[in-house]
Amino acid sequence: MTSNTIRSGDGAQTLASLHRLIAARWVVLALAAVVILLAPALLAIPLAALPLLAIVAVAVLFNGIAWLRFRSSVTASAAELFRQICLDLATLAALMFFSGGATNPLISLLLPSVAFAALSLPGGYVVLVAGLAIAAYSVLMLAFVPLPIESAGRAAQLHLSGMWLTFVVSAALIAWFILRMMATIRQRDAELAAASERALRDQHLVALGTLAAGAAHELGTPLATMAVIAGELEHDQTLSAAAHADIGILRGQIAACKTILTGLTERAGVRRLEAAAAVAIDVWAEALHRRWRQRQTQCASRIEIAGPAPAPEIVVLPTLEQGVINLLDNAARAGCGEIVLAVRWDAATLVIEVRDRGPGFSAEVLLQAGRTPFPAHAGGSGIGLLLAQSVIERLGGRLVLANAADGGGIARIELPLDKICP
Repeated sequence: MTSNTIRSGDGAQTLASLHRLIAARWVVLALAAVVILLAPALLAIPLAALPLLAIVAVAVLFNGIAWLRFRSSVTASAAELFRQICLDLATLAALMFFSGGATNPLISLLLPSVAFAALSLPGGYVVLVAGLAIAAYSVLMLAFVPLPIESAGRAAQLHLSGMWLTFVVSAALIAWFILRMMATIRQRDAELAAASERALRDQHLVALGTLAAGAAHELGTPLATMAVIAGELEHDQTLSAAAHADIGILRGQIAACKTILTGLTERAGVRRLEAAAAVAIDVWAEALHRRWRQRQTQCASRIEIAGPAPAPEIVVLPTLEQGVINLLDNAARAGCGEIVLAVRWDAATLVIEVRDRGPGFSAEVLLQAGRTPFPAHAGGSGIGLLLAQSVIERLGGRLVLANAADGGGIARIELPLDKICP
């Protein structure tokens, strides 16, 4: 994983923290407005309602601006989150100034901002937030507008009630922040694990690609020699008619091998996607099935095509063709019986199913298929399945394996049409 990817992930996590802060701020400001309006009547505490409501209004304005700025963003910087936390500290400090300063039991609501900064920001910013909170508390011990409460007993009772309310609000906010933060961390860990798994699989595929290129280069010479010898034998009049028929089949198989080797070169990058032809899905599927039948003459197979007419056109991707062929080859190795290639589509999705009449997939294959290669004896679900899974994921689709109720295995490819349509 590159450093740019890491920074992008940090920015997305910071943006998520910023969204949580903005959402929590709406709730806190609404509660503050309710307390300012109802406290004088319910608790018989005279408050400077006008400046307090003005502070809440300004905070609402800034929160609305922040919500509009970041609702469609994909990343956010730590500095921006730090500025938003400082806005919270300034708002709370201003509210405390007009409502008793440090004698107001709600002064402890400065702590959730420090806790949130510790969970979301780098160490330097956390130190600054903690310092600002301490400074605000210290200043409010000296400069504030006192609350005119004449009875000392009532003042003590209100102070205890306020401390209880502060504890409840602080506990709820801190618990909510931590739960959401832990959920984000778990999601990020899962994404990192999936990315690491894909990286390992891609490394394996690169190694396979190197081996395939080398094998294609080395097989060219012996295939050419076989083609020359087969051509000479085909013109040998001393051989029987049955031998000539077998030689014809042999030459056809040699030609198919040469076509495959040529395709390997094209798939290595010589032919660009922009230059690929577009063809209707039904025409492409029939041609693919026909080419595969030429190689697998010993297997019975049929093709099923369904979907609204006319069939949409797709860009013919060699990698997708190879992925489907790999699944067909796996089905052929699974055992005797008819193989069905089913192709269907709707307005948004192309579905390609390969069904066989073999013993079905083992529990291990269903669990690990497409993540790691299996040995060649594991029902043909090894390298071919790994390659098919990689190709399908790159096209934004998915590969689903299942066992049919009446026996046999089902490999289903689901692809979004907008990824492969011209």
